[in-house]
Amino acid sequence: MERRVFIALFLSFLVFFTYQAIFPSKPTPKPGATPAAKTAAVNPEGSAQGATVPAEPTAAPGVATLVGEQAERTVTLETPHVIAVFTNRGGRLKSWKLKEYLDRSGRPLELIDQTIAGTGAHPLPFSLALPDPTVSSVLNQALYAVRTSGEGQVTFDLQTEAGLKASKSFALDPQSYTFSVTAQVSVNGADANPVIQWGPGLGDTDSQTGRYAVKPEALFATQGRKPERLNASKIGSTPNYEDSFDYAGIDDHYFAAFALKPGRSKLTYQAVQVPPPSNTKEAVRDLMAFAIQPASPGQTLTFYVGPKEFDTLASIDRNLVKAINFGMFDWIVVPLLRSLNWIHGYVGNYGWAIFILTLLINLVLFPLNHKSVVSMRKMQEIQPEAKAIQERYAKYKSTDPARQNMNQELMALYRENGVNPATGCIPILLTLPVFLAFYALLTTAIELRGAPFIGWIHDLSLPDPYYVMPVLVGASQVIQQWLTPQAGVDPAQQKMMMIMPVVLIFVFVSTPAGALIYWLVGNVWRIIQMQLTNFIHPPKLHVVRPAAERRVKRVGGSRTDDAREN
Repeated sequence: MERRVFIALFLSFLVFFTYQAIFPSKPTPKPGATPAAKTAAVNPEGSAQGATVPAEPTAAPGVATLVGEQAERTVTLETPHVIAVFTNRGGRLKSWKLKEYLDRSGRPLELIDQTIAGTGAHPLPFSLALPDPTVSSVLNQALYAVRTSGEGQVTFDLQTEAGLKASKSFALDPQSYTFSVTAQVSVNGADANPVIQWGPGLGDTDSQTGRYAVKPEALFATQGRKPERLNASKIGSTPNYEDSFDYAGIDDHYFAAFALKPGRSKLTYQAVQVPPPSNTKEAVRDLMAFAIQPASPGQTLTFYVGPKEFDTLASIDRNLVKAINFGMFDWIVVPLLRSLNWIHGYVGNYGWAIFILTLLINLVLFPLNHKSVVSMRKMQEIQPEAKAIQERYAKYKSTDPARQNMNQELMALYRENGVNPATGCIPILLTLPVFLAFYALLTTAIELRGAPFIGWIHDLSLPDPYYVMPVLVGASQVIQQWLTPQAGVDPAQQKMMMIMPVVLIFVFVSTPAGALIYWLVGNVWRIIQMQLTNFIHPPKLHVVRPAAERRVKRVGGSRTDDAREN
């Protein structure tokens, strides 16, 4: 029975990984075809309309300003963590670069997509929208006066002769990736409550490629509830949300942009598809945009735009760590992540940290794995006798009362040899959550992004570029399978189990190198453990005596053979 459970688990993993390998992403458009971007224009009053929005004008013509400037310019604010660039055209955020995270060119990572932000239907972050599109255009295209009131702080002011007044203040936190935003707007002396638009994101295109990448999604959490993640298909049918939020925004595999504790607010999301350049084989990029309208005019909002790094989020708010999607075993992932970071503090290399932590985990789980192997070994020893009992009752139907005698004989056989069929699979099931949790950690944790190992492996979050690790993992799987006891398994199953590791090599080709280190070390450990178990509990096969030599006794009123070779 435990063999069938093991096969079922193995097949489940195979189906899961094979499906992800076959269907990694949406198909790439044909070269030369430039499909129109599919967007939903954000309506200031909170509805989504399928429409084509004209490109943003380069100026606000016909607007006479009382407070403003004559020329466009940028303002750069820098903290130990970020470089923020604002433009006085609309008083908006133009660039947000993370100094401690680099792109594949080795430069500070840009989280605002520079190819589309501020063009067409894609506004720059912190554009404002009111029900009157003319007023909205002035708010976003007029040249504001700039005031710097301290390090990491800037205010943009605008006043027109038509009675429009606006002020935007930004204050960056030097200790984190957070900053506060206050937008105050009045029209003819009456306070207005504009929608604050972020625009599509995130600009971290490196995190949006690969089989394990997470495309930008809607992410929000209401008070006392688990976070909700919505992809483009769900946003298309229900783009609007209103509630009291703990945080609300968008995220991708490694980074997020959301408002922190905005309170009672209105959210509007839009799915955005950005077509690739003409005559290229690049895939269509799927992005997500959002806009938020606070409950009251002039309300100060705090935004977080940065990495989904556990300690960073926990230092701001403990509930924010739930923005990291570690899966159903997150209660195991968090201790594993802390252990991995602790080991990394000593060895200084995440590859070796994974190696050491894998050894420690397998050392802790050794008693369970050893008990499972010993139980399987005992089942192998009595397999000939169990098979002989089953053959004697093969002629009876499953509903025949005589079949109960077979079960009694089998249970007596197990009891006399100290074998419990469940002990072969229960230890494996107990270790399965640890396996899934560690695998989720290695494919999700931002700590592995850009982390080198040795030689040719320069990024543990990416696949091995030369396929060395996939081949080693596949070879270790073959050796492990070859050493695994095969008694009681029919020849067809044996062949399938030997072919599976070879098939998995093609799945491992697109698996992150960090996860492959864990898999390889675990396989080598289990090979060594099998040899150690063979030394502690040498194989001992029982031989069933010929029928003429068997003793006969009554079991449950019927004559049955139970003689065994001891």
